[in-house]
Amino acid sequence: MDRLILLMLAGLLAGLALMNIPLEDTFLASIVPITDIIGVLSVLVFSLFLIYKGITAMFSK
Repeated sequence: MDRLILLMLAGLLAGLALMNIPLEDTFLASIVPITDIIGVLSVLVFSLFLIYKGITAMFSK
């Protein structure tokens, strides 16, 4: 179970990194909006999952 939580935290950090990566002066500058959308969606999904797991753990005891 702890590995799943760590995997979700890693996904959350990867989403944050994807939103903050500087691509303006590279050949990938045209996909900046796509990487921002993917980053925001991953942060939302993984953080909602972590909140859900925290609430279920709090009320299961």
